[in-house]
Amino acid sequence: MNTTPSTATTDDTEEKETAGGTAAAPDITKKTGPEEDIVPDGVAPGLTAADVTEMDVAATDAAAEDGREAELEPDPYAEAEAAAAAGAGTGAAAVVAAGLGVVSLSGAWTGRVAAERETLIGQIKTSGGGSAARQISEIYGDAWHSTALVNGLFAVLALLVGVFVLVRPAFGTPTERPQAGWVRSVARAGVALGVLGVLISAGMYFDLFVALPTAAGS
Repeated sequence: MNTTPSTATTDDTEEKETAGGTAAAPDITKKTGPEEDIVPDGVAPGLTAADVTEMDVAATDAAAEDGREAELEPDPYAEAEAAAAAGAGTGAAAVVAAGLGVVSLSGAWTGRVAAERETLIGQIKTSGGGSAARQISEIYGDAWHSTALVNGLFAVLALLVGVFVLVRPAFGTPTERPQAGWVRSVARAGVALGVLGVLISAGMYFDLFVALPTAAGS
């Protein structure tokens, strides 16, 4: 029995299967280009990893710089509180100066007490007798001079406090906010009243405005 044709057929079939299998097998070897940088999601295409890193470093530096600037800048609320506290103190001092000036002109209870004390001392001194001129001097003159002296002290205090308020900004901590206008006005009023009180008290003490009464025949 001749089996040659079968063998040839089998060989042809195997060759075809081999050829078909070789032709159908995919080419798993793929040439790749230069290694590509991995870019995070959400980054514009065309940027490399180095560019993204530089951008992150720049953003970090900018944030740190902003933080340092924020630390160096003074707190506006703290400055406002300090200015308000300083303004309250100078305002109170200005009012005190004006009040002292008014007291120096109108008189205080301390002046009346001092005058009554001098009157009592004069009465005691002249109780044993004495001339009319001496009685006037001891009883009336000393009391008058005591009142003028006390009023003059109040006037000097008003003058000193008012001047202090006016010159305080020049010697205190520098501030961007100027002294309030009403504070300067009240301080100037205190200074004016103080000067006027000093002049009047000096005139009273040295008997320039109203001289002491004189006894007849003295």
